[in-house]
Amino acid sequence: MTTSNIGTGDVDPGVRQELERLRDSIDNIDAAVVHLLAERFKATQQVGRLKAVHQLPPADPAREARQIERLRRLAENAKLDPAFAEKFLNFIIAEVIRHHERIAEDTANGQQPDA
Repeated sequence: MTTSNIGTGDVDPGVRQELERLRDSIDNIDAAVVHLLAERFKATQQVGRLKAVHQLPPADPAREARQIERLRRLAENAKLDPAFAEKFLNFIIAEVIRHHERIAEDTANGQQPDA
């Protein structure tokens, strides 16, 4: 039997057990990724507040370029597609900049940014 028949119920019990074990591992990794991203965004929110108070720009293209190069090297060493890693980091950077812009706007309007 193959795993392509998983929905039909006629999968070898050993294959089903291995599939469940692997999926449990994936679920645990996904949970860890979410928690790590939450911690990362807590730190970037602090950066955004510091930038806003000192009227620094929300984006730092030089730092972003260094981070992308660093992540590409890490990805290569980890046998992960560097292009995928770069896309992932670019998505995160765009979200961070969006947060920093909102924090700067709130600060400029005399509002206390969310902690």
